[in-house]
Amino acid sequence: MSPSLESLIGQAAQLRRAGRTLEALAAYETLLAAHPNLPDSWYNLALLQRKAGRPEAALASYDQALRRGVSDPEEVRLNRAVILSDDLRREAEAEAELAAALALNPAYVPALLNLGNLHEDRGRRADAAAAYEAILALDPNDPDALARLGGLATPAGPDDPLIGRLRGALGRHRRAAEAALGFSLGRMLDAAGAYDEAFAAYVAANAASRASGTARYDRAAMEARVDALIAAFPEPWTGPPVARTRPPPVFICGMFRSGSTLVEQVLASHARVTAGGELDLIPAMTRGPLAPWPDSLKTTAPATLDALAAGCLATLSALFPAADLLTDKRPDNLMHVGLIKRLFPDAKIVNTVRDPLDNALSVYFLHLDHGMAYALDLLDIGHYQRQQQRLMTHWKALYPDDIFAFDYDAFVADPRGPLERLLALLDLDWDENCLSFHRLDNAVKTASVWQVREPLYQRSSGRSRHYQRQLAPLKAWLEGGGS
Repeated sequence: MSPSLESLIGQAAQLRRAGRTLEALAAYETLLAAHPNLPDSWYNLALLQRKAGRPEAALASYDQALRRGVSDPEEVRLNRAVILSDDLRREAEAEAELAAALALNPAYVPALLNLGNLHEDRGRRADAAAAYEAILALDPNDPDALARLGGLATPAGPDDPLIGRLRGALGRHRRAAEAALGFSLGRMLDAAGAYDEAFAAYVAANAASRASGTARYDRAAMEARVDALIAAFPEPWTGPPVARTRPPPVFICGMFRSGSTLVEQVLASHARVTAGGELDLIPAMTRGPLAPWPDSLKTTAPATLDALAAGCLATLSALFPAADLLTDKRPDNLMHVGLIKRLFPDAKIVNTVRDPLDNALSVYFLHLDHGMAYALDLLDIGHYQRQQQRLMTHWKALYPDDIFAFDYDAFVADPRGPLERLLALLDLDWDENCLSFHRLDNAVKTASVWQVREPLYQRSSGRSRHYQRQLAPLKAWLEGGGS
């Protein structure tokens, strides 16, 4: 390797390690224009391109890495699969990439895990279980595969052998793995009707999850954030929509685990609606061009906001070119209703709501990212619920005709009435297929993936009755005003 080439590679790598994404991108592009036969550099360029929001370019660079003999090509195939599935919603192509990775290395566990997850997204329970069992055949103690298998199974009772396997695996792994196993054990015990044992498993799982990271829920910071958003949007925006060729999405938001995935699947069963899933476009604005949010609103030019709106719609058109009416199901977009209505004045907001104790229990029983640190403690969940309710009350006061409260419990008890009102808000005709949402053949990338594959049921409504003793402190706190 010549000194000049070695220097170029070193400079590009240094920029990448320093997190200077755009500069590193330019350095690798310059390097590869002059020296294209560098597979590892094509690999690094692909990583940076995905990070910069250029998934198609990343796919092309990974292809170059493969063509030029990159080491560990199965990892490149895996990375291509993740982009195709998560960024571009091309699940069939993602599955083909995973198959190619496993053809290169049948024992490549990351590809098997991702294949199982992709099968889950697509509603293929038996195929997902087979992928996890393949991992366990290689390593019977693999905690991730065992935990995921527990997330699929229907236990025969508290003595189900898989429950025994999960119990036996606890106490032998790192904290994060212990948490995954514990949540899976809790799920199976709950499904078996062993409620006291299930709750104890969930308590231990949440404790392990907390110990595996440093995230902590800050109640004062959450209250200050809501105060800032209310202050930033004291009045409704009445300006005209930006010129466009497609309508904005229907934004489905609310407390996590309050029925948003169900609402999206119901709507996506309508002939005119396409499910967009949990899109990151609005939150990404507040982290990127509009940071620090909402303070930046004071100095952001109207033309900048209009450009962001147009860019958002252009991205959606590229991702979903055939969509008539699209949904964006990000529960935390509840925090961004003010921004959404500024970008898209005619946007409709569906706010999913549910019995607060049932909702809190469902959150506590799920293994969530540490970015949702409130989920690790029931009283923190209650506090977060209160703050979201306070903010939604403000948004509803500003936009009473454009925000629809979709009550999960009312819908599962008698679906036709709530559905008729929702469709009317969206100017959609009645479509009987909406009541057969479980037949929809699409990918669902949320924790409710299996619930929405079943016909409508009521067993989750009133679920908290099984845990009255454990939920008594939260119930008292909520009834006392949550102070």
